[in-house]
Amino acid sequence: MTDRNRIRPCHGWPGLFCCLLITVLTTKLAACPFCPGASVPLTEKLTHAHTACLVRWVEGDTGTIEKPGHTVFKVLKVIKQSQGTQYEKGSLITVNHYHFSKPGGPFLLTGTHGPKPLWENPTAITPASYAYVMQAPSLQKPTTERLQYFLKFLEHQDMIIANDAFAEFANAPFEDIVPLTPQLPREKLHHWLSSKSTPAPRLGLYGLMLGLCGNEDDIDFMEDKINVQAQGLRSGIGGLMSGYLMLTGSEGLDHLERSKFQQKNTSPNELFAAREAVSFMWTYGKGRYQIPPERLRQSMRMLLNRPELADLVIADLARWQDWTVMDRLVSLYDAEGYDYKGIRQAIIRYLLVASRYSDPSDGGPDATTAARARKYLTLIRDRDPQLVKRAERFY
Repeated sequence: MTDRNRIRPCHGWPGLFCCLLITVLTTKLAACPFCPGASVPLTEKLTHAHTACLVRWVEGDTGTIEKPGHTVFKVLKVIKQSQGTQYEKGSLITVNHYHFSKPGGPFLLTGTHGPKPLWENPTAITPASYAYVMQAPSLQKPTTERLQYFLKFLEHQDMIIANDAFAEFANAPFEDIVPLTPQLPREKLHHWLSSKSTPAPRLGLYGLMLGLCGNEDDIDFMEDKINVQAQGLRSGIGGLMSGYLMLTGSEGLDHLERSKFQQKNTSPNELFAAREAVSFMWTYGKGRYQIPPERLRQSMRMLLNRPELADLVIADLARWQDWTVMDRLVSLYDAEGYDYKGIRQAIIRYLLVASRYSDPSDGGPDATTAARARKYLTLIRDRDPQLVKRAERFY
């Protein structure tokens, strides 16, 4: 998920990325879209490693400019090793680069590439987290089945376990979390979302989960959190908004528009989170949460009034094949506040999509709409030939 501390129209590579999204007419998010910076779970590290050992820190040298640092570990247990390696309990392993620890500190050390492993950064571990990962289901098992195991370890008192269980969910497709709805700990989720001790990166996931398993008693709680007119970045609020829409459908979208979209003092950060929630419902909510596609398009169109989100919104509307805003977008090309390269390129890519798809039964433009888009492209090409050429190159 993308965080914008100060949202402005996209420029350079961020703008290019936003524009490239237009060419994708359907999308399926591969992991939780509201979980920033998810780490690689321990089970994945073990599965992909050729050699893995439970070790203790012996000594280390920070090194100098002339001489690189190193760290020495003693093997406590060989978990797996590739053919040709001969590690055993008591073996010493020297890893390039210095890794700080107290003497005797336990780590999970994994490496790849045969008899002389290329060691990855060691992972601090505890007796409890070692038992946890060794009992975890294999990556070969279905994701939903694996998540059943990790569900009970969310917010575990051992931070290593809690972080890893969160990483398993953060890396899982949303559709693999949905079947767990009857098992989700509703009351705990309510508590975690309220607690100041819950790490902020986890709040988006917990908001989605509460949307899956919550009931009418949770709606007021979620509305109170959404209604806050915060100016700074609220990590996870997009996930909470999405969970709220899952519980409330179109009525909840009406409330989100009144409390966020229609308020002039709503910060760009809050609007960006609300846009993420609407986009999430488009991807996952059709036919499930009583918000028709046209109602979602209508909501997204409202955000065209905010130049700082315009490039992203235009990309969404093109991906959603909303051709009703074509004339308005062209009028924004030179409008005050919208005269940024990223927005203009987003408009051009919208027109490229509108001009090249011609199957109305699949949401594509009819012949008249496609012809109008080509006419607008001709006018813009006369004015900004290089910008149009660059857009066409990546289309």
